[in-house]
Formats: sequence, structure tokens, C-alpha cells
Amino acid sequence: METTILILLIFLLVLAIFLGLEVFAKTPAAVRLPLLSGTNAVSGIIVLGAILTAGLAEKVGHNDLAAGIGGIAVALAVANAVGGYVLTDRLLSIFRKNEDK
Repeated sequence: METTILILLIFLLVLAIFLGLEVFAKTPAAVRLPLLSGTNAVSGIIVLGAILTAGLAEKVGHNDLAAGIGGIAVALAVANAVGGYVLTDRLLSIFRKNEDK
């Protein structure tokens, strides 16, 4: 990979991190739950993309490094999606009526 492309990709990663932090920090608390639900859907799409990337890297170029990075991406995306759904369920349980009362 050329150095300029690598620098560009690192720059885009850092820019996306800062943009995500700014959006989340400026979001009111009442809107965070729907925003979290939307990001859970995006995480599901990322899981599919990571699976495709890992599978294609293994088939097309027989590149073990690319397949390994794709596998790591699958694991991280699944952990992110599952954690997001668990957190959303926990936040929604606050608004559910308690049947014991």
C-alpha cells in the first residue's frame, strides 16, 4: 500500500472519530436512545460488510493478513452490535411499567 493512501486512510479514521464524538456530545439526552438504535442498525450492516470483506480477501487474493483483519473486524462489529442492543434494552426497561406495583 502506498504511503499517501495509508496517511489518507488514517486521517479519515481520526476525522470520523472526532466527528462521532462531537455529534454524541452535542446530542440532547432525550434524543440519545433513538440515535443509539440507529447506530445499532449501522453496526449490523458493518457486520455484513466485514464478513464479506473477510471472505473475499480469502478467496480472491489468498491474503492471510487481509482475512485476519477481516475476522477481527467481524468480531469487533458483532461485539459493538450486541452491546448496543443490550444497552438499548436496558435503557428501554426504565420506561416499561413495573407489573409488581
